[in-house]
Amino acid sequence: MNGRTKLQLIKLLHTLVWVFFNAVIFYMAFAVLTNRLDWRLWVCYGLIVLEGLVLLTFRLFCPLTIWARKYSASTAANFDIWLPNWLAKYNKQIYTSIVVVITVVLVVKLVK
Repeated sequence: MNGRTKLQLIKLLHTLVWVFFNAVIFYMAFAVLTNRLDWRLWVCYGLIVLEGLVLLTFRLFCPLTIWARKYSASTAANFDIWLPNWLAKYNKQIYTSIVVVITVVLVVKLVK
């Protein structure tokens, strides 16, 4: 398998992981807004914490990005994932903000 094919497979995997975490965050928002504060919500929080620990371990880079660097010299933010460049560039900031808002709403609901 050549480097281009490997990069395409990494991009596919990275995009699928991104879609998975979008589903996780969507469920978190849905659960909090509809008062479904069950075990699924806490599993989602666990997945988010695990993702955060992985990013911290790799100095705020996804390990798939590090792996993809072996097969590309591109400086584009989306060289390793099928997303628009602006979204790939600000992905962490956007989704961290969404999770923070969900968490604030959850805390308000739990305190009431």
